[in-house]
Amino acid sequence: PAARAHPIAPAPTPAPAPVIRPASVTSGAVPVTNYDAYKKAASTLADTTPRCGIDWKVIAGIGKVESHHADQGNVNPDGVLRSAIFGPVLDGSLGGNEVISDTDGGELDGDAAYDRAVGPMQFLPSTWKAYAADGNGDGKADPQNIFDAALTTGRYLCDEGLDLRNPASLTTAILRYNNSMEYVNNVLGFARSY
Repeated sequence: PAARAHPIAPAPTPAPAPVIRPASVTSGAVPVTNYDAYKKAASTLADTTPRCGIDWKVIAGIGKVESHHADQGNVNPDGVLRSAIFGPVLDGSLGGNEVISDTDGGELDGDAAYDRAVGPMQFLPSTWKAYAADGNGDGKADPQNIFDAALTTGRYLCDEGLDLRNPASLTTAILRYNNSMEYVNNVLGFARSY
């Protein structure tokens, strides 16, 4: 008897190449809009302040420690927060809370007697005014916009000619943000996890 020919099956269609996103985004650790803001800030600073060498992950570490990335899900795609973020009034009433008299007439923080930190990166009004940057190109610097806040964070960390690729300089910069080694360790711990 003659052998029967087996039909040849068509070659399987190759699956499309997967879109690779950073693990931090796909794992939910950094919301997509925040990730875009942190990356854009680092990229802008690489162009404008190349000596700094800031990594987006350091900016993200600050964002995580300061506001859990704007309280996860509180950021519109354009970077504007759905609900403004304010720290406690710095009138000394909370244990360990220092007293900082008003520096902005309540313009940014809504308090004309004392200051409080504003936005997802928790800037004091006086620091915001010194380093504020327009990170999304809309012509204004808004501490309640993640793109603006991320770029301002980078500018603040990069100040004084620091090279953040150097671990000692990176520590110095983060201590300027919050003078606590526990804070530095937390920021760097999250940065490493991204």
